[in-house]
Amino acid sequence: MNKILSTTSGPIGTLTFNNPERHNAMSLDMWREAATVLEALESDPALRVIVLTGAGGKAFVSGADISKFEDERATLEAVTEYNAAVDRFSTALLSGTKPTIAMIRGFCVGGGVGIAVCCDLRIANDAARFAVPAAKLGLGYGYENVRRIVDLVGPSFATEMLLTACQFDAVEAARAGLVNRVVPDADIDHTVRELAETIAGNAPLTIQAVKRILRESHRESPDVAACDALVRKCFESADYQEGRRAFMKKRKPEFRGV
Repeated sequence: MNKILSTTSGPIGTLTFNNPERHNAMSLDMWREAATVLEALESDPALRVIVLTGAGGKAFVSGADISKFEDERATLEAVTEYNAAVDRFSTALLSGTKPTIAMIRGFCVGGGVGIAVCCDLRIANDAARFAVPAAKLGLGYGYENVRRIVDLVGPSFATEMLLTACQFDAVEAARAGLVNRVVPDADIDHTVRELAETIAGNAPLTIQAVKRILRESHRESPDVAACDALVRKCFESADYQEGRRAFMKKRKPEFRGV
């Protein structure tokens, strides 16, 4: 069974973590395959938004597949190799130009939280549960992983989440800012699709500029010149002219990313 699925529908690509019998727990091979699939979706010029979700309806990603720890994370060398695969996937998520939406049903635990916070937006169903159980497993949780959570929810909630290793429900996660929105499970597919289509209809160059500026804003030494160049590219684009004309004529713009 292919444990990472890839589908496309119009301008929207979907990556599905497909290990439902283990609540979509991630193995080393899955991390590697997920990075390859995500990179392919990112390079597809027909796509404008990427949705990440889990198969089975009970989990987004429930963390690492603990049953494989003895094979994949038993030694320092093995841990280094495993972490490199995780970092490759995380880097692909963080550095991509296409907006990403995590559609979260059920458990979002450990590495699942790590994936979700690398996405641009997070929509959860009302049954979603969030936790980072590293402290209950004796795992080291690295600087970048901690920083991303702190950047999103602030130090107070991040500290409670990491020190207690407790689960938080969808309402608590939304209150803390860990997710953008909580919706009934029956509505989540429609909600995410509508959100993705809205984003896909916007100007790609503007989206790319915003994503880069947001990314640079978290760095100690942001590349302001690169951000300015992307903003300038927007104003010099045919899409800017199209946006102005469409606004004046009160019609929907047709952006082409040029």
